[in-house]
Amino acid sequence: MPVTSILTVMQIKRIRTVTGDIESLLQQSRDYQNELYPPESVHQDDTDGLMSDSVYFIGAYREQTLLGIGAVKLMGAAPAYGEIKNLFISPQHRGLGAAKVIMAALENHLVDGGISLCRLETGPSQLESIGLYQRLGYQQCDLYGDYQFDPLSLFMEKELSPE
Repeated sequence: MPVTSILTVMQIKRIRTVTGDIESLLQQSRDYQNELYPPESVHQDDTDGLMSDSVYFIGAYREQTLLGIGAVKLMGAAPAYGEIKNLFISPQHRGLGAAKVIMAALENHLVDGGISLCRLETGPSQLESIGLYQRLGYQQCDLYGDYQFDPLSLFMEKELSPE
């Protein structure tokens, strides 16, 4: 008898309005970052930034329950790239594969838009996140964009290709 994976019942929805459950996850993410790093080393986009036209902001849902959020910001540099922003999974929903599903949707959005490079900034204290990104094919890279050197920042990137 086949086993139904939790991934088959997960839905990705674009976030266009910030509801209470989304604001709660954003606040949990901010609180988590602020526990780990000083303010000058926290590089999350604020809510208004996540709602801008250059950002694809999504949530992973199971039935009507929000499991996690993530965004990719289109950067018009040469070459153009997408930057992962605000990936966060509710602590009670970790281990269900939501982060992988969100990352796949964000990467697919970039590929569909003709963007073949995805980058991100994370911190050295986030070992689970770093492990996830490495398993997904991200490799450490030099700082990029407007970032300044910060020993509490780790930069990673991945070349994307159409499937």
